[in-house]
Amino acid sequence: MAQAFDAAAQQVLLTQRAEEALALAKKLGADAAEVGASVDQGLGVSVRLGEVETVELSRDQGIAITLYVGQRKGSASSTDASSASIKATVEKALAIARYTGEDPAAGLADAALMATDLPDLKVHYPWALTTDEAIDLALACEKAGRDVAGIHQSEGASLSSGEGVRVYANSHGFLGTQKGSSHSLSCMLIAQDEKGMQRDYDYTSARNPAMLREPEEVGREAASRTLRRLGAQRPPTGTFPVLFDPSLSSGLIGHLMGALAGGALYRESSFLCDRLGSSLFPNWFGLEERPMEVGASASSPFDAEGVQTRNNRFIEQGTVASYMLSAYSARRLGMQSTGNAGGARNLRLLAPLTSRDDLLKQMGRGIWVTELMGQGVNGVTGDYSRGAAGFWIENGEVQHPVEEFTIASNLNSMFAGLVAVGDDTDTRGSIHTGSWLIDAMTIAGS
Repeated sequence: MAQAFDAAAQQVLLTQRAEEALALAKKLGADAAEVGASVDQGLGVSVRLGEVETVELSRDQGIAITLYVGQRKGSASSTDASSASIKATVEKALAIARYTGEDPAAGLADAALMATDLPDLKVHYPWALTTDEAIDLALACEKAGRDVAGIHQSEGASLSSGEGVRVYANSHGFLGTQKGSSHSLSCMLIAQDEKGMQRDYDYTSARNPAMLREPEEVGREAASRTLRRLGAQRPPTGTFPVLFDPSLSSGLIGHLMGALAGGALYRESSFLCDRLGSSLFPNWFGLEERPMEVGASASSPFDAEGVQTRNNRFIEQGTVASYMLSAYSARRLGMQSTGNAGGARNLRLLAPLTSRDDLLKQMGRGIWVTELMGQGVNGVTGDYSRGAAGFWIENGEVQHPVEEFTIASNLNSMFAGLVAVGDDTDTRGSIHTGSWLIDAMTIAGS
């Protein structure tokens, strides 16, 4: 990078800025206040066909201030953390608060819930990577993929490396800081046959650069995924079992968590309203978050409101065991925060795992979906309809690639009809899961 990032110094500076903002808010008449401040620096490069396309050095910072006058709330933010900017931002938030309506649920999270256990979760791994080294890694990744026989063209390879610091403080006296890093490498390739062109990709991502897969492995896997899509046909129309690839089954968990989120629940815009304690999945299935997991991609000892994070069991033995609540949504629902302001952190399955081959055998005849398109998911009703591509399965074996079809069902039915989970766990994101085999979905194909 062009300029070294001193995370420790940034921590000190952001802490001073947050404390300055809180003191000023109090002086100007706010009854309560909270401040979030962050600074991030990163390097990104992209290459295509052996040539450098882009090199980007980024540095972003911001400070957001929320004030309460009684139960009136005002928020303002700035990308400038100077004293003059902080003063202007606090004054703006205060002016907004004085004109907003009273909200009985507004206010800081309860002081008793503030985090006191603040361990180092080992989520900060700086990468002393020069621009030339980053370019070389991206070029090696793309070359390995392009060298595979049958690859016709390339959409390029990209490397991203960044680190940052965030600080959250409020007028309860809580102040929490965390340093973090994120690094990734990806490659997208194109293959062609008499039926046309196909593209696919692969990537690797980790907080610790030492945990990234080798560039050549990513390139070759991108090539393999691309070539296997050649010769795609449209599948028959009907009702068949569907196997979701791990990268897609994590999306199903995302839809679940969206429906469990307090904001959707108090607005009555979730298909899981009033479902606490009711059956949703088979009784062998569970789901929990582990926000204090050392080194994981979403680990944090406190949430976006300073509340102590904890392991939360959202699904236990197939039933809805907990909602995902911030302080505000909890008050709206007459409940208590689950430490999930800002979302869930490090979701992990509690379920027996099955090999991919055994999942295909259980399926017998159906579709293994490896790509989804469109946004056809209704969070209010649970209705699910997406464009898809993947592979046709017959007698438990892959027959040929398929494309240009849709899959449809309802999330209630899909979750209840979960047959098994694969042991091919994708650990690249905050949701760790393997493939999901759903007993039946409507396929609209040829």
